[in-house]
Amino acid sequence: MSSIQKITAYFKENKAIGWVLGFQLFRLILLPFMGLMPQDAYYYLYGQNLSLSYFDHPGMIGYMLRAFTDAFGTSVFVVKFADFVITSLTIFSFYKLASYFLSKGKQQRALLLFASTIFVSILSFNSTPDVPLLLFWTSSLICLYKAIFEEKKWFWIFGGIAMGLAFNSKYTAILLQFGLLAFLIFSNKYRKLLISPWVWISIIISVAVTFPVWYWNYQNEFASFAFQSSARTSSITKFEISPKNFFGAIGHQMFLLLPILFLVIITFTFKYIKRALLKFKIPQAKTLFLLAFFVPTFVGFFALTPIYWVKLNWMMPSYVTGIIIAGMFINKKLLKTQIIISIVFHIAVSLQVIFYLVPIKSDDTWVGWKELASETEELQENYPNTFIFSNDNYKTSACLNFFMDDKVYAQNIIGLPALHFDYLGDDLSTLKGKNAIFIDSDKRFNNKDKLGTIDPLLTTYFKNVAELEPIIIKINDKESRKFWVFYCTDYQPKK
Repeated sequence: MSSIQKITAYFKENKAIGWVLGFQLFRLILLPFMGLMPQDAYYYLYGQNLSLSYFDHPGMIGYMLRAFTDAFGTSVFVVKFADFVITSLTIFSFYKLASYFLSKGKQQRALLLFASTIFVSILSFNSTPDVPLLLFWTSSLICLYKAIFEEKKWFWIFGGIAMGLAFNSKYTAILLQFGLLAFLIFSNKYRKLLISPWVWISIIISVAVTFPVWYWNYQNEFASFAFQSSARTSSITKFEISPKNFFGAIGHQMFLLLPILFLVIITFTFKYIKRALLKFKIPQAKTLFLLAFFVPTFVGFFALTPIYWVKLNWMMPSYVTGIIIAGMFINKKLLKTQIIISIVFHIAVSLQVIFYLVPIKSDDTWVGWKELASETEELQENYPNTFIFSNDNYKTSACLNFFMDDKVYAQNIIGLPALHFDYLGDDLSTLKGKNAIFIDSDKRFNNKDKLGTIDPLLTTYFKNVAELEPIIIKINDKESRKFWVFYCTDYQPKK
């Protein structure tokens, strides 16, 4: 039998793998059409300013982008390619993990469910801390499975390393240790491992691996931990019921997972919780293991949605074991419907990416940033010896930094908190007396008029401020984005 015949025979026997490769090929082909997202630019900035950790997240996503851009050069495609490669490794790791719990047929169903979701496409196209988090989360579960069920003690050490690297990707990875202990506590068969030194060695190793994050926070008055917890805790303790938050979360999750998979997950979640609360039935050990790393994240965050706006990506780690459980229940008919819906969604997404059919009234878009950088550089030629800054947390500043040679500043120029821009080590006093160009995005873009007003903070920090003609960005010959422009003279930083 020739090689081609062998390959053909393999894919006939493993149709799901062929479908998964098809989805990944589609994503790879779409990569060159994807423009820079603000998140891509911001986490690229992480990598260009290496640190033990960062203000709003640990640094794994930055290190990842730095490694890829150092190896293959700096371009939008390389940044996207890094996300694609890491997410492809996550898909492979998921397939391996699923093999421990499912028959071959159900394993392939679970793989197809996982790889066809919108959230995998988002991870493949957009740089966020969730990209490495999902890889190390899945790797952690593989190691812990082998340590517990196959009694391979060295995997306690590997599991500890993987859990630590997951935390170095995103703080929500702390739920891995929580899930491990919850599984051991509720498992009659494996509860004895709580007194095993290997479990605690694994946890200690995981904490040791996270040392850079803790040390950076120690050096910076625990700024990152405070940022991630204080405002959110304050909002939650107000306990203000918001149906909009709840139904918004449902809409987000239904979009990320697609309707069939979302409803299957909701169904089995209700089923297992009902059994536990009303009948006091604990699932068999392997299912309990999957639930231990699903329930705290999925149910825990969902429980907050009536009183807090839960971001669409917070529940992503729960999908790993949640989709494996879904693979136990979903039938071929539902799976086929899920794939059809997925194909329709992905075609619609591709048309939007390539042709930009529907204008996006937000700075969270992949279009216009490179054009803005070109327009800004031309503007600097008319107003030489000026520095550039913006005031939208990070988006415009990060994107301009990616495309421009000159350094671009954020809103710390006018005394406002500026996320990790505050920790880049910039001495703003060196800018004293200089002139600047302030770029401000008009997210709604209803007309081409000037703003007509000047932010009082600008006049506090600059002697004179004059509004210039706005920058209008055309996409496919249509006026799609607008940026207000202000010329500011004689910068006076405050002490």
